[in-house]
Amino acid sequence: MPKLPRLTAKEGEKFLLDAGLIQIRSKGNHRIYSREEVRIVIPFHSGKLLHPKIVKQVLQAIDTSEGETTAEDTGIDTNELDEI
Repeated sequence: MPKLPRLTAKEGEKFLLDAGLIQIRSKGNHRIYSREEVRIVIPFHSGKLLHPKIVKQVLQAIDTSEGETTAEDTGIDTNELDEI
């Protein structure tokens, strides 16, 4: 298994926002991002790198959001699905 990249909080935040997550609130130095059932907490401590577990959560949230496709994205007619 390859090593996880080392990220700062700003880099992690950029990845989450680009993947479609939105910041729902913040408390102290922690910002909470959410999209549907995925919720990620990023600690913003100056000059610190994110813990590998948090980096893993960020990467999983990005993979989840990129892996989601809808019937409209695939070109499937939803009426055909109802008939099956």
